[in-house]
Amino acid sequence: MVDSTLPLLLQGYAWLPDRRRRSGGAPVRTRLLGKKAIALHGPAAVRFFYDEKHIRRHDALPQPVIDTLFGRGAVHTLDGERHRVRKALFTGLLKDPSAVRDLSRQVGGELERARPQWSREDRVVLFDELAKVLTRAVHAWAGVPLDENALTRTARDLIAMVDGFAAVGPRHLAARRARGRQEERLASLMKAARADAGPGDDGPGPTVFRTIAEHRNADGSPLTPRTAAVELLNVLRPTVAITWFAVFAAHALHRHPGHREPLAGDDGPEFARAFAQEVRRFYPFAPFVGGLAAERLEWAGRTITPGTMVLLDLYGLDHDPDLWPEPYRFDPSRFLAGPTPADALVPQGGGPVDGHRCPGEDVTVAVLATVARFLARLPYVVTEQDLRIPLRRIPTAPRSGFVISDVAAPSAAGPPERATLV
Repeated sequence: MVDSTLPLLLQGYAWLPDRRRRSGGAPVRTRLLGKKAIALHGPAAVRFFYDEKHIRRHDALPQPVIDTLFGRGAVHTLDGERHRVRKALFTGLLKDPSAVRDLSRQVGGELERARPQWSREDRVVLFDELAKVLTRAVHAWAGVPLDENALTRTARDLIAMVDGFAAVGPRHLAARRARGRQEERLASLMKAARADAGPGDDGPGPTVFRTIAEHRNADGSPLTPRTAAVELLNVLRPTVAITWFAVFAAHALHRHPGHREPLAGDDGPEFARAFAQEVRRFYPFAPFVGGLAAERLEWAGRTITPGTMVLLDLYGLDHDPDLWPEPYRFDPSRFLAGPTPADALVPQGGGPVDGHRCPGEDVTVAVLATVARFLARLPYVVTEQDLRIPLRRIPTAPRSGFVISDVAAPSAAGPPERATLV
């Protein structure tokens, strides 16, 4: 089998769908980073992949991905009881409905706070500005101190960790440096918080920061300051990564302005959730996820030997015409017509909540819906620019970053008119 690492880097999101077409839909066998690999597709593959008896994560993630995206010792690298205990920390923080609502409100407040500044600018690069909005919001919500003078640098670092994880060269080096800076910053905050907390000191109340600082491993030991910083980043970084979806939402509103009215209207919240789900399905985010075969496995009549890299096709599944009629048509009504087919929507992975499924999906949908509603009600002009979304780049976004101008200043007269599009 020829190694496919270089074709993957060159083709991006199109690599695996192209290989599946050439294989006639059969599981794709190849090599990545010199390791035997097989790629699976379909709802049944989701259930197969997320069965911990089949797939293990320990030693599965390439070191460059760990050193940029997740961090050493992160929950994503654990299995079994160690994973369940650490994962419970995140499900407790990110799956609580009241916590999700609080974060959404915080994001909404930060958007309104940013709007006067945007109205004074000749041009606003929405990607950069939304990254700062989400950085400020998630720090305030999580109880993490953030110097306003460090906002831009922190936002850029959190974006860089995601932007460079699947890259080589300068983007990857920037991601490594960004992670180093942020781990050092947060580890110092953790050390200071623990030093200041005396016996019986209950502090100001439970926050994400304090919960992680006090978390215990499966063996009862506390997280080291560095590991605590890593896991705190695994709350901050994914929240700021919603920037990609948020800019895709702006792109969708530009391409399909008929969705503005239902988003901005009184029935907007329900439609906004459907709109957010369609953004997650339609636009490219993660191409696939991977793990290692824990034992000798059988899939679709093929033997998978222990240690083989097993990939689960995400982008292809979210665009499978057998599951999503006219998959390349943007249509939020898909998510208003009834329940989503089981294990069909997997932009951030799938599987059971107590397994390796991303615990931040509820946060993503709620925050994305909040941003979409705000943009639908905000008057602005979309300037002439390059809005192409290159599928060769992982992660991708509109080339221009989505530039807007003539943003209306806040008014006491009520909800703004819908945006002007050029």
